[in-house]
Amino acid sequence: MNFKEGWKKFWHLLWKDDSLKGWIFSIIFLVIFFKFIFLPGLGLLTGTSLPLAIVESCSMYHDGNIFNNFNGWWEQHETKYSNYNITKEEFKNFIFRQGFSKGDILFIVKAKPEKLKVGDIILFVTGTSSTPVIHRIISIKNIDGEYSFNTIGDNNNGVLIPGNNPGGVDERNIKEEQLVGKAVGRIVPYVGWGKLIFYEYSKPKQERGLCQEN
Repeated sequence: MNFKEGWKKFWHLLWKDDSLKGWIFSIIFLVIFFKFIFLPGLGLLTGTSLPLAIVESCSMYHDGNIFNNFNGWWEQHETKYSNYNITKEEFKNFIFRQGFSKGDILFIVKAKPEKLKVGDIILFVTGTSSTPVIHRIISIKNIDGEYSFNTIGDNNNGVLIPGNNPGGVDERNIKEEQLVGKAVGRIVPYVGWGKLIFYEYSKPKQERGLCQEN
């Protein structure tokens, strides 16, 4: 069999064969392509190892998600941000001012410490979990060119520190080496549930299911 004939058979099996064999082959091919070609290629372009991130918690949820009432939400959360001198007018100009929900898929790019600002959404590792945290920057320190960040979840009651959350996450003084990336857009809402549904049973009962505002 020459290359041309082999390619025709491969193409037919991948896209035109409606048999069970064809469907299984297509699914396996797409999984391999997405994981080993598409994502690594996208990672090179974006400068991060995680160019697409599925939101796995409700810590950034706003009631109503993309259809929420911002003014009503702010009234409930104003005190939390005023402690960091963040005003309503400032927050209105933040990215994801309406938050995002569990199951949303976010587009991630490299987080350059010197270009990050208050209000940005960053992904960072904490050492207590293999899953990065996705929260909003509320303050930045620059000491002799070394940056560190404090973050908060829009739907959390306060900054996470060891002892006030089940995972022992500490989002104070996040170092440059902990940064995974910066969220710059929402690709699609809720589609990530196609993956999350298989892991829900392993989570604490209070963390399962759709999001509600705290």
